[in-house]
Amino acid sequence: MMNFFKSAKILALVLLTQICFAQTDNHTLPGWAFGGFARPANVNPIISPDTSSRFTDPVSKKQVAWEANDTFNPAAALKNGKIVVLYRAEDLYGTGIGFRTSRLGYAESNDGIHFTRRKTPVLYPDNDIAKKYEWPGGCEDPRVAITPAGTYVVFYTEWNRDVPRLGAATSKDLIHWKKHGPIFETAYRGKFFNIASKSASILTKVVNGKQVIIKINGKYWLYWGEHHVYAATSSNLVDWAPVVNKNGELKELISPRKGYFDSDLTECGPPALMTSKGIILFYNGKNKADEGRDKRFNANSYCAGQALFDRKDPSKPLGRLDVPFLRPMEPFEKSGQYINGTVFIEGMVYFKKKWFLYYGCADSRVGVAIYDPSKSTPPDPVTDK
Repeated sequence: MMNFFKSAKILALVLLTQICFAQTDNHTLPGWAFGGFARPANVNPIISPDTSSRFTDPVSKKQVAWEANDTFNPAAALKNGKIVVLYRAEDLYGTGIGFRTSRLGYAESNDGIHFTRRKTPVLYPDNDIAKKYEWPGGCEDPRVAITPAGTYVVFYTEWNRDVPRLGAATSKDLIHWKKHGPIFETAYRGKFFNIASKSASILTKVVNGKQVIIKINGKYWLYWGEHHVYAATSSNLVDWAPVVNKNGELKELISPRKGYFDSDLTECGPPALMTSKGIILFYNGKNKADEGRDKRFNANSYCAGQALFDRKDPSKPLGRLDVPFLRPMEPFEKSGQYINGTVFIEGMVYFKKKWFLYYGCADSRVGVAIYDPSKSTPPDPVTDK
């Protein structure tokens, strides 16, 4: 009889633990997760296309309206007490997502909400070492973070309209960049050089009030991937070796789940964050179009999720939200260049004791949502009702 009660008690504890790590339909967040993130009133979108900006493209030698069609999918960082957003901008010359040329624009803000933009891009295809990887598709979907010594590292998709590859560049001011080329070029004798790679979220931590890149187990750590979440390690921030399984293939850390908001893709978001409860990976979940999707959310829509990984073993998942904490709600989030709705998170900054999250709205605009840890704010509701 004692064994029965002991077993029952253990079972109850297990069930309680599972409940604490899952996000239920009443839409409360588990203790390890960040949020909710609130959209400031009457602010979004904070960045929209500008048809007046002109830039002389160094490859074509033509003057182009480089941010006239769409501005979306932003990275973000702090610089001299200000928030800087690096956003993807598409020109007018082409039809459809990925068939125009993308360049990265620069916007700066004292409050994280109202931005002043440079009239020319800061990272773009040029006659340089990266041209064969970046032209004519361009530089897409950046994520940026800073080292304790003050070097910014941006990871972005180099798109030549053949194979998308993760590339890296470094800077001291977020304006002038040194390109280092594809990050998987040399690892394992180039085994993963020609695979499609996107969406890199480097591990960071808040140290003395500042979010910086850190090492774990003596190496820099990167989550990356679109169809699954993978990982990679590095000793110099620009040359990366993917984490592989015993068969030498990419190790899948988390994957799409049938019947959930991330039933089609689990695509990494802004820099991952080391916390006292584990490593939080913020990611973008794409819902399937068919009956394998979560029917509470639009087919093919992108919503924002969080996953928790072990502090000592960053490849070991511990928990995951079952419902997104941020989802398309505003008209410009629900429809745009991407007609099925997107809140695509890529940039997050710790600023004045709050977290500013920057995201792409339907592949057309840039929005912001803010998490204040001192206040209790609910995540986005599951439905519009």
